[in-house]
Amino acid sequence: MLAAILHGFVLAFGLILPLGAQNVFVFNQGASQPKFTRTIPVILTASLCDTLLILSAVLGVSVIVLTVPVLQIVIFSIGILFLLYMGWAIWKSEPANLSQKEAAMSTKKQILFAMSVSLLNPHAILDTIGVIGTSSLNYHGAEKAAFAAVCIIVSWLWFFGLAIAGKMVGNFDSEGKFLKLINKLSSLIIWGVAVYLIIQLAKSF
Repeated sequence: MLAAILHGFVLAFGLILPLGAQNVFVFNQGASQPKFTRTIPVILTASLCDTLLILSAVLGVSVIVLTVPVLQIVIFSIGILFLLYMGWAIWKSEPANLSQKEAAMSTKKQILFAMSVSLLNPHAILDTIGVIGTSSLNYHGAEKAAFAAVCIIVSWLWFFGLAIAGKMVGNFDSEGKFLKLINKLSSLIIWGVAVYLIIQLAKSF
């Protein structure tokens, strides 16, 4: 049991740590929203989406995605379009500041973007499905449940931590100048992920 728990912790942390589009978006919202409570929608959405992906991987639903090439191409294509649009939207957005708090992203938009960058991000899907799903095959019963639970807990704690870190950065930038730079860097990283996925998609043909 302990081995399954430690394996789940190290694996989940290793997968979620890299600076991908999902992490960038959660951090960005933590920094951009005028109040931390306004980041709760993006935290919950990203966490719930990851929970869904992890459970799907552990329960074997992921096999469908990995064995149907057409489905992979569709997921990649939709994901690339969403990432390109999200990068553009963040690039154009003005960060919230003391005199213009209404500029912060709305709850509805937060949820939509968080869902797209989580569920329609092929890189994240294949990481979760391919790595966590495959690793879970080593365990059965209570050990498999513990492995999945630890992966999910790490995911939730990580997103809350990212949003808190973003908020701490935002508190030092009341005029939004640094946050505007963060928006630009966030967009570039998201576009970079999209370009990477385009290359991967091209290799599949």
